[in-house]
Amino acid sequence: CYQRAYAPIHRGIYPLAETASAAYEAARKKTAAFINAAAPEHIVFTRSATESINMVALGWARPRLRPGERVWVTRMEHHANFLPWQRVCKERAAELRVIELEQDGSLALDQAAELFDKRTRLIALCHVSNALGRENPVEQMCAQAAACNIPVLIDAAQSAATMPLDAQKLNCDFLAFSAHKMYGPTGIGVLYAKPERLEETQPPLLGGGMVDEVHDNTHTPSPIPARFEAGSPNLAGAVGLAAAIDYLSALGMPRVQAYLAALTATATATLSQIPDVHILPTADAPRSSILSFTMPGIHPHDIAQIAAEHAVALRAGHHCCRPLMRALRLDATTRASFAVYNGPEDIDALAEAVERARGMFG
Repeated sequence: CYQRAYAPIHRGIYPLAETASAAYEAARKKTAAFINAAAPEHIVFTRSATESINMVALGWARPRLRPGERVWVTRMEHHANFLPWQRVCKERAAELRVIELEQDGSLALDQAAELFDKRTRLIALCHVSNALGRENPVEQMCAQAAACNIPVLIDAAQSAATMPLDAQKLNCDFLAFSAHKMYGPTGIGVLYAKPERLEETQPPLLGGGMVDEVHDNTHTPSPIPARFEAGSPNLAGAVGLAAAIDYLSALGMPRVQAYLAALTATATATLSQIPDVHILPTADAPRSSILSFTMPGIHPHDIAQIAAEHAVALRAGHHCCRPLMRALRLDATTRASFAVYNGPEDIDALAEAVERARGMFG
């Protein structure tokens, strides 16, 4: 892209600019097809899933939230799908409510009796937890919410590269994900939204490329989705995202889902055989490509450091989920995240690293 088609998007009529613009819009079409959006215009390119969620919080929720109304999130949310709602609820004197978890990590929907009542303005939840790997029943929740005219936002950052996504079947109002979790580049994210929701959303950023007419005291925004992409678009990021989508599509998302589920199940069974390994939420809970665990008396950072010294890449910490960690009465966990390039040999290496940590600190 940088070598052959790097030019301003929708700014010039010379051949290189037209080639760049065509590549950018082709990426939008490919992204729409990947999640089965009804039209490419339902896709907005952002810098990240975080920016996508903030765009909904600031541009859609903030103008219409009323005092006493509610936004619901789950206990397992990443800070990116927690803090934006915390802010707008505080600004608008609304209430942020949390769906708690059962012992197996599933949503305790029976305890959220007011979830679908008339005071709920929005439900925002992750498709798959980045800290637990737990998949949420998003299709079921979208159906129940739609029956009550409640919009739903799905954070699909953890699921976009691990299972098929069908925005129309899910019937969600908003869906956010990012390229870097899909084997693509950093700095490019996606916001999908139903057209009526985009029409209701105020662009959080104003500037070049998103406006048709400007007068001293008024302006006319460009049609959707351009009005949400102020400034110089991330051409290389969009093209990189399209390349990642080509890669995943060639593998086949049902095949990817089945492979990662089997790999994660094998890893769970293998680690469960190691004394003192506690898998979260429970060893028999269904999970998607994420395996999070603790070991009594051994700090997660020590486990990750020992693993790193033997070329095993693990994450340790609160995983940007402090409300979840607090509910679990933990400071941190060690997390293994599996991808299509992993195989049984990587599970063996992981188990050896955990055994090594146990031997050093146990």
